[in-house]
Amino acid sequence: MESGKEDSGLKRELYSVIEPYSSGFLKVSDLHTIYWEQSGNPDGHPVVFLHGGPGGGTSPTNRRFFDPEFYRIILFDQRGAGKSTPHACLKENTTWDLIDDIEKLREHLKIPEWQVFGGSWGSTLALAYSQSHPDKVTGLVLRGIFLLRKKEIDWFYEGGAAAIYPDAWEPFRDLIPENERECFINAYNKRLNCDDLETQYAAARAWTKWEMMTAHLIPNDDNIKKGDDDYFSLAFARIENHYFSNKGFFPSDSYLLDNIDKIRHIDATIVQGRYDVVCPMMSAWDVHKVWPEADFKVVKDAGHSANEPGITAELVAANERLKNKIKAGR
Repeated sequence: MESGKEDSGLKRELYSVIEPYSSGFLKVSDLHTIYWEQSGNPDGHPVVFLHGGPGGGTSPTNRRFFDPEFYRIILFDQRGAGKSTPHACLKENTTWDLIDDIEKLREHLKIPEWQVFGGSWGSTLALAYSQSHPDKVTGLVLRGIFLLRKKEIDWFYEGGAAAIYPDAWEPFRDLIPENERECFINAYNKRLNCDDLETQYAAARAWTKWEMMTAHLIPNDDNIKKGDDDYFSLAFARIENHYFSNKGFFPSDSYLLDNIDKIRHIDATIVQGRYDVVCPMMSAWDVHKVWPEADFKVVKDAGHSANEPGITAELVAANERLKNKIKAGR
């Protein structure tokens, strides 16, 4: 199960820096417009990248997990995130709205079906989208599985992970008065949605830094600095909190696990850092148990981030495996 024991001939490093060959904005509702871009091979096999958060947005590095000669690489910023507008907006912003947006983007780009790649919240959305549209997905690569169950939210936001990162936890905790600490999700929700912008920014910075300080096995200063960017932090914190407050808008705590049968036929790889504190391995393990057909790669020396060397290597290799299977089937 631990990674690195097979497929040693596959490429395991990020591809070279590339620029988009096209980009644009797609109006997906009367309120929301999403940013999208395409890079790689215009005639290649389509793959869509689903970013984390929700609210995290995409970055140029995200293009580099895929062979640009083989793949037509589609990135987009989910509602309220990145370059999408309106910024940090919570209205008409649910999992089901995002699933509809993915379909609208696929149709806008005239793509019959595509590979889906997502980590953290992106894995949540990838599972939900695939279960809603299983006939449109040619393959799945999932990282840092997050099922948005109560025990996962409680672990990270109500004090569980503080046992490992007490130094990072205390600034997050201390922003909230003691009499409101029975539920940090609710306490932050109040501040992230109040009328005072400075109160919103202070809460957003604390929320974002907590996650960024715990995302790598070895702390990454560049990642942590994202918490100082008020524009990024506000979208990241507000949208995450909105989704977590609403239990991901799923009808039940076990919704994604209960619907694995709908996607069991899809060729999939799950990549999980052994020491992931943000999305602990218990969730990937639960998916593995109900979906043993999916390749399950545990990276023994990694935490949560896709940019850790072992995680990156397995994600690139997973795309290479799917690429080779598609080539062999032509």
